[in-house]
This record gives sequence, structure tokens and C-alpha cells, in this order.
Amino acid sequence: MFITLEGVDGSGKTTQTALLCDALGPLTVRIREPGGTPAAEGIRKILADPGTPLDPVAELLLFCAARADLVSRVIRPALGSGQNVVCDRFVDSTIAYQGVARDLGIVRVRDLNDAATSGLAPDLTLLIDVDPEQGLGRAMSDDRFEAEGLIFQQKVAAAYDDIARREPERVVVIDGTGTPEEVHGRVMAAVNQRLAA
Repeated sequence: MFITLEGVDGSGKTTQTALLCDALGPLTVRIREPGGTPAAEGIRKILADPGTPLDPVAELLLFCAARADLVSRVIRPALGSGQNVVCDRFVDSTIAYQGVARDLGIVRVRDLNDAATSGLAPDLTLLIDVDPEQGLGRAMSDDRFEAEGLIFQQKVAAAYDDIARREPERVVVIDGTGTPEEVHGRVMAAVNQRLAA
């Protein structure tokens, strides 16, 4: 099964990714985006650096390049060998951040990502839902996207809400309030329900 976790900055999705991987067992492949291959990790450093100016289209294409390498070298081989793959962010992030918040257009972003992934889509996406202001308050870094501020994060949150409304069969919204253990309980309930189906 291919599971992705999404949410605004500071939503707790990285913590929940780690807890979910522990629960699914040692054969689960845990990855983050951008990252997961040497090339994608190099791209991640550029994208995270608020001191490196980037045109929005260049930013979008860098995400797609990192994703293409990750899908080809890690995700598809793992899925092909029967492993579960849990990814901290995937295409929905690029739709929300670049397509909507950067105003590059959802259709353009989807088309580029379809090319980058050869149409690969998650079996299940867990959207960790927190108020964007709360998320920014507990975010632990000062990367390019957190530095954009609250209005940017509110646009991202609205885009995620729209994705969840459009694709309820894939996207499960998880209440991100409470302790990490409480949120993990909600995550596992959603995952177990999907595994049972």
C-alpha cells in the first residue's frame, strides 16, 4: 500500500509518518518529499533555503524533478516488491503550495506531476488538519515556505480542503489536535479501515 501524509507546515505530519511506519513494521519504506535519493536530497536543500531566490515555475519544476527520481528509484521498486510505502508529502503538496498558493494553476501542476510520476497515485492520503496559525506556531524550522507567513499557509490549507472534498475515496481528513498519540490513534483507525477493505 502507498500511503501519503499531507498538511500545512507544523501540522505534525512528520511525527505521524514516523509513528505510522513504526506501527506498520520494519518492512515499511519511509520517505519524505522532496528527498529519498541523493539527487532529491540535493534539490531539497535548494528548495528549503529562503536565501536562494527561485522563480515559482523553477520551484515547481525542481519539485517535479525530485519526485520523478524518487518514484523511479524508490517508490515503484518498493511497491513492486510488496512493501508498504509511507511518504511525508507527495503530489497534493505541490498542488496546494505551487498550484494554488503560488498561483501557478492546478491543471498545470497536475499535468507536470503526472509526467513526473508516470501517473502514480497514493492508495490512501491522510490529511492532518490543523489551523494554519497553530501550525506555524509549532513549526520547527524557518524554511522557504514557513517564511511565507500565515496568509500563504491559509491558502495552502484551503487548497487541501478542496482536494479532500474532490477525492473523498482517497483522502481521509484526520483531526490534528491533541497529543501525538491521540492523533496517531486516529491515523491508525483510518489505515486499519482501509487495510480491512
